[in-house]
Amino acid sequence: MRMSTRKRKSFLRSWLFGTLMLIMGAVAETTAASTPDAASKAPVAAEEETGSARMIASLPVVASGGKASSTADHGKFKELQRAFKSGPEVTQACLTCHNEAAHQVMQSVHWTWETVNPLIDKKLGKRHAANNFCGSPLSNEPRCTSCHAGYGWQDKNYDFTNQNNVDCLACHDTTATYKKFPTDAGHPLYEPRERVKGSGKFEQPPDLTRIAQAVGKSGRHNCGACHFNGGGGDAVKHGDLDSSLIAPSPGVDVHMSPQGGNLSCADCHTFNAHQPSGSRYAAMARDTRGRDMKHEDHIRATCESCHDLQPHKNERLNRHGKRIACQTCHIPEFARGGIATKTLWDWSTAGKRDAEGKPLFIKDDHDRLIYSAEKGDFSYGENLRPTYKWYNGVVRQIVIDEKIGDKLDDRNILELNRVEGSARDPNARIWPFKVMVGKQPYDPVNQTLVVNHVYGNDDTAFWGNYDYAKSIQAGMDYAGLPYSGKYDFIETRMNWFITHMVTPKEQALQCQDCHTRSAEGRLSEITDIYLPGRDRNHWLDLLGGAAVLAVIAASLLHGVVRILSRRREHDA
Repeated sequence: MRMSTRKRKSFLRSWLFGTLMLIMGAVAETTAASTPDAASKAPVAAEEETGSARMIASLPVVASGGKASSTADHGKFKELQRAFKSGPEVTQACLTCHNEAAHQVMQSVHWTWETVNPLIDKKLGKRHAANNFCGSPLSNEPRCTSCHAGYGWQDKNYDFTNQNNVDCLACHDTTATYKKFPTDAGHPLYEPRERVKGSGKFEQPPDLTRIAQAVGKSGRHNCGACHFNGGGGDAVKHGDLDSSLIAPSPGVDVHMSPQGGNLSCADCHTFNAHQPSGSRYAAMARDTRGRDMKHEDHIRATCESCHDLQPHKNERLNRHGKRIACQTCHIPEFARGGIATKTLWDWSTAGKRDAEGKPLFIKDDHDRLIYSAEKGDFSYGENLRPTYKWYNGVVRQIVIDEKIGDKLDDRNILELNRVEGSARDPNARIWPFKVMVGKQPYDPVNQTLVVNHVYGNDDTAFWGNYDYAKSIQAGMDYAGLPYSGKYDFIETRMNWFITHMVTPKEQALQCQDCHTRSAEGRLSEITDIYLPGRDRNHWLDLLGGAAVLAVIAASLLHGVVRILSRRREHDA
């Protein structure tokens, strides 16, 4: 007895569908097996959080700005019920109760601007490390120290032992009205002043008494006053830190958003005796300790310290985390808050004047300064894709007096903070970076970078005379460093870790963002691994093709046998 036409068609559809599924399964298995640890070398897709991640989501929402409520009303303390005329006066009042605080602050990098990286045995920090923004604070202290956690650092003779110079309000103001004046060596205004002479627009001093009576734990605006404005302006330096993080939407930063975790900076960068955790000079490449929800060790500012070592339900995604930083998948773009970050700074073009002999300044259609006689040419970017590099915890940071002749690459470009790591290094993971492009002055004879004296009320400051010969000589003399008297310009690169602006998990990178042969693949610059879906190998292709053909042949044979067997049954 033969099958009806309808049954035969149904049977054939089922057989074809089953054959297709077998072929797809064979291809998937062949691809997955094409490298011994393929899963650990590819980005993770978004996955529902588990355990500790849900714990983070359930934390109580704190006050706006990511600051916790204080347990004391400082307005009731008699020491603060007075009119304060200066910042140091406020500090003296604070120290009557918090009598160890200033001593603790004075041991921190926020005060000393110095740190030692034991991995490379080199003294670093803002006072020593070179950068391709303003170069060095040396000889420029009154301008640069507006972001110092103290008052009065005007020159190299600053007294780092005077505890009354510690600035308590910079970190503990909760009114968001405390501001240091840009050129007053860390002091706020104490009387009205024109920011631009002759403009007729006066800036008012902050109410120190009101601010002192309302102090509390640090919020995002406290840290952001300096860290959002590094390099001379909002979003200039980091790329993942700018004023949009004061009250971001979840799409900009799911952790800091008031509609998300509403975390403050100090929730991750925990403090112990005023010592902050986390450092761009020695960022932890791979945290193997896991969750520490109480943050009792005070040394880690890592994803794993909250989310643990296996945050995904899918074990393959957890294996990816051994070789790929969480940030690589969960921060697909930076500068996402509507504020552009600087991507290029070319000092070699500075000093131009217009037809009337006045310093030249040019803005683009977005009111961004793209040329400044004081600083040269700039480029900007928003919603930028990071550059991905292996990183094992070692950063080779160039300091201002270091010989650079043997550190140039084959394009004569100097990497100011080279990150180390490779696929063969078990401690390395693939991390995201903003790579800042610069062109800055150096001494071609002594083969060192130079200190450029840009700010000051004297005739040698570049922002007044636009004369590099004078400003560099003055800067090097001030720093006590040898200078040949000759200068030129060198191209530089600087790597900035992308660790903020974490996106909601639904917007994280997907498998195909990396596992693709498209030139737009995320890991196109990571060439020392075999990446399934991107790379090809002749023998693996032959093996995979043979496996697919074998599956097809077996499926066809199976189908023929089933059909013949069915016919015999019906004929019988």
